[in-house]
Amino acid sequence: MNKVDIGIIGAMKIEVEAIQAVMEDKKERIISGILFISGKLYGKDIVVAECGIGKVFAAICAEAMILTYNPDVIINTGVAGGLSPKLKIGDIAVSTSVVQHDMDTSPLGDPLGLLSGINIVNIPTDDKTRESIVKAVEELGINCVQGVIASGDQFVNSADKKQMIVDTFDGIACEMEGASISHVCYVNKLPCCVVRSISDGADDDSHMDYPEFCKLAAKNSTAVIKAFVQQYK
Repeated sequence: MNKVDIGIIGAMKIEVEAIQAVMEDKKERIISGILFISGKLYGKDIVVAECGIGKVFAAICAEAMILTYNPDVIINTGVAGGLSPKLKIGDIAVSTSVVQHDMDTSPLGDPLGLLSGINIVNIPTDDKTRESIVKAVEELGINCVQGVIASGDQFVNSADKKQMIVDTFDGIACEMEGASISHVCYVNKLPCCVVRSISDGADDDSHMDYPEFCKLAAKNSTAVIKAFVQQYK
């Protein structure tokens, strides 16, 4: 097993390529079809992977990363749709907890989002990791909001769905992987945090310039991860 300090997971190439580009002593390994790149960044041993889009790919990646590299912490980085009026394009959302908004066993009497087996709705974020990330964001001068980040296997693009996630879970941002990664970390008793830069407003009106907004958001989330790794102890 290759022991590392930090594991970093992004769903898309644009979310991880800038981090991988500045790593030193890089080694590549493919596990379950996912490319893991390990090496050093600012003197820290890290591993970075592009997991693919959606909760299943994210879970496969997180479990493989834990079993192969045994990181002390896993960070999920990338872009997300904003659900809070306090978040604009390029701003950073940091998870206090995460939920799976598309998990629904409510016909059985369960609350929406209840995760069978661990029997919770909100998966908590590691406080120490969250505080370090928030500090890194603040030092970069980027607006940051902490709160619930919601994941589901759908690209949210309707006002009704957006409002449901806000009303039900008090979500500040939505994406497709973070809660799945956090779920895997939770059952493995591993610290985890989700860090997302806002690329759109998660509604019909904000997707017209999504490719350009996504580039800006990915650039900001990458800057945050680099700053976090640099100060990590």
